[in-house]
Formats: sequence, C-alpha cells, structure tokens
Amino acid sequence: MQISKGRANLMLLMAAMIWGAGYIFSKMATNAHMQAGLINAIRGLIYTGLAFLFFHKAIMKMSRADIQIGLSAGLINFLGYQFQTWGLRYTTPSNNAFLTAIYVVIIPIIIWVIYKRRPEAKSYPAIIIAIVGMGFLTNILQNGFTLHIGDLLTLISAFFYALQIVYFGMRTMNTSPFVLSFMLGITQSGFGLIWSLLFEHASYGAINWQAGLWPVIVLGIVSSFGAQSLQIIGQRFTDPTPAGLILMTESMFGSLFSVALGFEPFTVHLLLGGVLIIIAILIMQLDFSRFKPVK
Repeated sequence: MQISKGRANLMLLMAAMIWGAGYIFSKMATNAHMQAGLINAIRGLIYTGLAFLFFHKAIMKMSRADIQIGLSAGLINFLGYQFQTWGLRYTTPSNNAFLTAIYVVIIPIIIWVIYKRRPEAKSYPAIIIAIVGMGFLTNILQNGFTLHIGDLLTLISAFFYALQIVYFGMRTMNTSPFVLSFMLGITQSGFGLIWSLLFEHASYGAINWQAGLWPVIVLGIVSSFGAQSLQIIGQRFTDPTPAGLILMTESMFGSLFSVALGFEPFTVHLLLGGVLIIIAILIMQLDFSRFKPVK
C-alpha cells in the first residue's frame, strides 16, 4: 500500500472530524454514569470484532514482533485516554482540552531526544500559533487558567498522546496496519476491563444502560474502528509533527459539532481559535523553500 502525503493528511483530518463528533457520544455515555474503563472495554471489544471480521486474513499471519509492537502501541494509546478522562474528573473541560493539545509541543521534543532529528524551522511558529488557537477555542485566554490535580493528570495524558503519534509514525512501519488495528482493539478492551473491574465495579449499579450503551456502540464502530484505522494508515505516509497538528483539530471539530447541535453558542473566540489552528496546519503543509528568492 502506498498513498501520497496529501491523501494521508486527509485521512488524519477525517479521523479528527470523527473524534470531534465523538465528544457528543462520550458525553452521553458519561451522563449515563458509565466510567472511562468500562467505556474503553466495550469500545475495544467492538473494535476487535470488526477488525477481525474485515482483516482476518492479515491477522492470522501476524508474527511475534507484530504482537509485541501492537501491545506496546495499545498500552500507550490506552494510558493516554485513561489519564485524560481521569483528569477531566478533577478539572474543567477547557483546561482538559487545552492541556491535551500540548502534545503538539511534546512530539518534536520526543523525536529530537530519541531519534536525534531536529524539528523543521517552520514547526516552531506553527506550534505556537496552534497553542494560541487552542487558548481561544477553550476560552482559557478569557477566563484564565488555574492549576488542579486534574491538570497534572491531563499533562501526563498529553505525553502519552505525543508518544503514541511518534510510535505510530516511527516504529510500526513494518507491521500491517490491519494487524495493528486488531491489537489496539485487544489492548483497549483488555486493559479497559481490568481497570474497570479494579476501580469502577462499585459504580455499575448506577449505570443507565439503556441511555449509555448505544452511544458507546457508536463510538466503538465509528471512533475506534473507523477513525483509529484511518490514523494508523495515514500516519505511515506523513511526518509525526504535522500529524499531531492535524489530529489536534479534533477539539476544534468537537466545538463545531457542539455549536451545530445547540450544546453551546457560537462565539468570536471559537471562530478565531479555529482559524489559527487551520493557519498552523497550513504552515506545516507549505514548502517554503519554493519561495526563496532567486539570486
């Protein structure tokens, strides 16, 4: 399989759009008193089943190395989601979204430290513009920012999200994306179930299953199987830093869907934040070497 960088980035943008819409279904599930581990377990089980249904020929041929890479990627992916959701219990949604977006700053640092690859010069202004855009998008710049224990947990999740994007882009190139999808489903369901049985079992009696189960099924089919598969394939043919900036638009799309469905009002800050994030992505996509003056 070989696709252009432009098409790969489009796949990542589609994944971000799907995850943005997924905020609404996640909110429905948590409003029904389902906690993160149980949501992860059910989503992962659906993801695993669909991956095996569609990709069983590749899955049956997976090697021990594929299993090891898949388990590592799945654990990183799971920890990012768990710490983000855990942190949300102790901080505001705005702080949570803003601090999660810090992963775009962490990505080039990880690449520099581990792979000795210095970020492109255009990465620095793009990252700064994107972070300012997230500040407007989450109203942090207007309402101020206070540090809570939940903020520390969210920062930990941002590190794992950055590590996940780098790992997908740098360490999984020799593993079939279909096998990797299956392994992500296995780890999401397995680790989610273990977490839920250890820390969430006392809350099972309060769950409104009728209201909470169908949004999680949607998340398993569309957000886990659909969007995660798009991310895995797309990241094979683009670089981690622009991939992080594109995937960061998940929060922007989440706000847009929320406005479109009447959950929050449209504001100038929302518009300005979205425009700045788009500018940051365009900076990463442009080849500025073409604009050098001819001597």
